[in-house]
Amino acid sequence: MSWRLLTPRVLVVDLDGSAGSAVRARTGSMVACEGEVSFKHAGLGGGGGLRAALKQRVTGESLPLMEVSGRGTVHLAVDAGHVLLLELTGEVLKAESEGLLCLSEGLRTDVVFTGLQGASSGQGLFTTSVSGHGRAALLSLGGPPIALRVTPTTPLVVDPDAYVGSLGQLTQSFVTDVSWRALLGESSGEAFSLRFEGHGTVFVQPEERR
Repeated sequence: MSWRLLTPRVLVVDLDGSAGSAVRARTGSMVACEGEVSFKHAGLGGGGGLRAALKQRVTGESLPLMEVSGRGTVHLAVDAGHVLLLELTGEVLKAESEGLLCLSEGLRTDVVFTGLQGASSGQGLFTTSVSGHGRAALLSLGGPPIALRVTPTTPLVVDPDAYVGSLGQLTQSFVTDVSWRALLGESSGEAFSLRFEGHGTVFVQPEERR
């Protein structure tokens, strides 16, 4: 099995039919395929089992994935978004479920609590975690993704509307009353940014989600 980018917006997965060569891809992301390839629902929790399914139902962090197997070539794309290929070697990848395009069979998914969006609202925020050893493909729907390193001496603050995902041993917190939003006239008392500390990489897109 091999993964490659046909263009920055199209992921090509070559399946050889061997054990472990199946992938889980975002439902509806197949734009073309060749060979003897089959598609089916990935199962409970996007293949993560009953526990993951229950957590997704409670939190609203749904993970619609299909299992792709067989022998052939599959082309995957969503809304002409840019594709970011990552190789996981035991690290934890966190991303919004809508930003996951494809996962290799050896990766596990779960829903994790990331904190509260402001003390006044009490709204909980959740994201999807991907762990294990294998390949993952993320989607950046706002232009080519940018990778920013985080170290203990260089924490990072990002706009949540530009956030794509994060990889590594990172802790996430919220920074409220953000001054740059006030300068733009967008301050509403609930404005916040994401702050990352530790060791790892944060991926952002150059155009904010609307």
